[in-house]
Amino acid sequence: MNLILFDEPEIRQNLLPFTFTRPVADIRVGILTLAEKWAHVAKQPVSFLTERYLQAKFPANTTQANIYVNGAVFPDTFLAAEIAALTPGEALMREGRLVALHAGSEFFGSSQHVYDHVPTTRRELPEPHVVLQNVWEIFAFNGAQIRADFKMITHGRKSQPVNDRHTFVYGEENIFIEEGVKIRAAVLNAESGPIYLGKNSEIQEGSLIKGPFALCEGSTVNMGAKMRGDNTVGPHCKVGGEISNSVIFAHSNKGHDGFLGNSVIGEWCNLGADTNTSNLKNNYADVKLWNHAKGGFKNTGLQFCGLMMGDHSKCGINTMFNTGTVTGVSANIFGSGFPRNFIPSFAWGGASGFETYQLRKVFEVAEKVMARRNKAFDQVEKDILTHVFEETAASRNF
Repeated sequence: MNLILFDEPEIRQNLLPFTFTRPVADIRVGILTLAEKWAHVAKQPVSFLTERYLQAKFPANTTQANIYVNGAVFPDTFLAAEIAALTPGEALMREGRLVALHAGSEFFGSSQHVYDHVPTTRRELPEPHVVLQNVWEIFAFNGAQIRADFKMITHGRKSQPVNDRHTFVYGEENIFIEEGVKIRAAVLNAESGPIYLGKNSEIQEGSLIKGPFALCEGSTVNMGAKMRGDNTVGPHCKVGGEISNSVIFAHSNKGHDGFLGNSVIGEWCNLGADTNTSNLKNNYADVKLWNHAKGGFKNTGLQFCGLMMGDHSKCGINTMFNTGTVTGVSANIFGSGFPRNFIPSFAWGGASGFETYQLRKVFEVAEKVMARRNKAFDQVEKDILTHVFEETAASRNF
C-alpha cells in the first residue's frame, strides 16, 4: 500500500499563502505535519501529488499499489483501516468529497487527473473525519491535534526526566521529553494539556509553558517567554515574548518580546523585536481574512484571529499587525503604523506604502538566511519562488 497525498484543488486555493510553497499535507497542525501523521499511521513513508512547480521538491513515488489520499484529511486508525480495505479501482467518499482512491499500478500526473479517474465503484465512509479547509483552522485545530499527536507518538515510550531542580512541573504525566532536551529554571504546566519537547530542544530560564504545547526538534524558547497554550513551535525555531494559540512552521524566529496570538507563521520567517499582532477587534466583531481564491475577504466566524504569514516573509522592529492580516510569500514589512491587512507576496514597505520586492534581492536574503541553518538555497528553491513571484504579479497593484 503506497500512499500518495494529493491536493484537493479548492482546498489548496483556500490554504494560500501557505500552499504557494508546499503541498496541503506538508502543513503542520499539532506536533506533526499532515504527511507525518499519515506516515506514522501507515508505518511507512508517504509522498505527494501537488502542483507541477512543487513536484521537484515534493515528488510522488509510485509502485504497483498506489492509493491516492486527500492530503487535507487528518488520519485516524478507523480511516486508515477503511483505506487499507480498498481494492484496485475503488474510491472512498464522504458526503461528496473524495477521501481516497485505489489506483492500482496507475499513476496520475496531477490532482485533477485523480478526479478525472474517480471510478463508479465508490464506498461511503460511515464516520465523519476532520478536514483542513481554511487557513485559520491551522490554529483552531491545533490544541486538539497536539493532544492526538502526543498520544500517538508517545504511546509505549518513556519520557526523559526533568533533571533541573529549579524547574517547576505540574501534570508530569502529561509531559514527554525527547533525548537531548535542555531545561533551566522554567515552569511547565501540563494540567490542562500535554507538553511535548522534541529532540535537542531548549527551554531557557524563566520561561512559562502551559499545555497543550509542542516544541519540535532543535527549537528554543528564549528567556522569560510566555507560552499560553495551544501553541506549536516547529523544528529549528527560536521564540520569545508572549504566544497564544499559534502555529509556527520550521526555521522561523520570533525571538523577542511582543504578542503573537491566533496566528500561523510559515517557514524562514522573522518577526522583529516587539512585533505585535492584534487578534481581537475593538468592536468584538467576527474577523474577516483575505482569501486568495475569492480575491476578497472571507468571514472566519471567529472573534480571535491574528496574522497569517507566508514563507520567507519578514517584519522590522515594532511592527504592528491589524486583526486578521494576511501576508504572502517573501514580503518585507517595516515602518510605523498599521500596514494594510492584506500584504501581497513580494511586497516591500509598510503603512506608508508598498513597492515590489525584486526577485534578485529576495534570493540574496533567502540564501543568507538558509545558510545560517546549514541549508542550501538551490535552484529548486529559486524556481519555486520565481513561479510564485510570477503567479502573484497581479496582486501587486501598488
